[in-house]
Amino acid sequence: MFEKEAMPRNQILTGDCIATMNGLPPNSVDMIFADPPYNLQLSGELHRPNNSRVDGVEDDWDKFATFADYDAFTHGWLSAARRVLKPTGSLWVIGSYHNIFRVGATLQDLGYWILNDVIWRKTNPMPNFRGKRFTNAHETLIWCAKEETAKPTFNYQAMKALNDGIQMRSDWLFPICSGAERLKIDGRKAHPTQKPESLLYRVLLAATNPGDLVLDPFFGSGTTGAVAKKLGRDWIGIEREADYIKVASQRIAATEPASADVTVLSTPNKRTEPRVPFGSVIEEGLLHAGDQLFDIRKRIVAKVNADGSITTKGERGSIHQIGARVQNAPACNGWTYWHFEKRGKIQPIDALRDRIRRQMAATDLPVQETAPGAAE
Repeated sequence: MFEKEAMPRNQILTGDCIATMNGLPPNSVDMIFADPPYNLQLSGELHRPNNSRVDGVEDDWDKFATFADYDAFTHGWLSAARRVLKPTGSLWVIGSYHNIFRVGATLQDLGYWILNDVIWRKTNPMPNFRGKRFTNAHETLIWCAKEETAKPTFNYQAMKALNDGIQMRSDWLFPICSGAERLKIDGRKAHPTQKPESLLYRVLLAATNPGDLVLDPFFGSGTTGAVAKKLGRDWIGIEREADYIKVASQRIAATEPASADVTVLSTPNKRTEPRVPFGSVIEEGLLHAGDQLFDIRKRIVAKVNADGSITTKGERGSIHQIGARVQNAPACNGWTYWHFEKRGKIQPIDALRDRIRRQMAATDLPVQETAPGAAE
């Protein structure tokens, strides 16, 4: 049993994932990424049309006698994972059509709250050599919170920035792990189901912050740990296979650590920034009483009042209230709806709020340390 003060970080723990997770303190990790056995139910070897053998998943760890055995295993590790996950944390699990639907049902039975299913669409999937089915060109990730009322981390702005300013969709296009990234031992794959770092990069950037602790109960070749190290997140890996532990340890040791500048590892979130009322814009002299505001097409015009309210068509209220009324909408973000003109250039008033926030950040004084013996 690990004491809270001795919580392992940036370590691979050797052993069974269920027993090891049950030995960790409850509510102790910020995110779990799980790539469990898929229970592929393969029978016999698979060959290409030229009769060369496909290097697939044939390891004992992926074999279960019955669906009931697999379900019991899934229930066990998901229960242990839920215990160790913080209330504000989230869990990601990846699978194929062989197992993901059974995993999803168990997630819901245990009280997890599913937030999204994400489709990883492969740019270079393995062909269907027998020609009896569609080419299996995707895998599914399920992203879920610990319970329905939980509010897990989601870096929406980071995902939008990563996607050239467009809201990130739930279908992700990545190649399977290949080339120089694919780890090998004596010419053979070091791990049959090594995931691409690009996939884990997006998952960690979306659902964690610098310094967060990420747990991977099926650590394998160590992709989660390597990407976490690059992004300034701490990690714990659980693995029972000695060969995988050796490969993962060497890989992570050779991985360049994250930049010491934490600001480059996270994306600013306006929801967590200081609240700035529109009246502050007037007080700071960035706009004046009598100035005009308008929508982006200049069809609706409002006048700025000295108290920070605005008036149009005889109605007076906040930038949000008036913005909603002129659109006959239930609500409105006045900061993005209303614009002003300066030197012939039209800008949203949100630019003025950003200016005030920058001024606030520049004038923040460092927090003084508490004197010895002083009340905290």
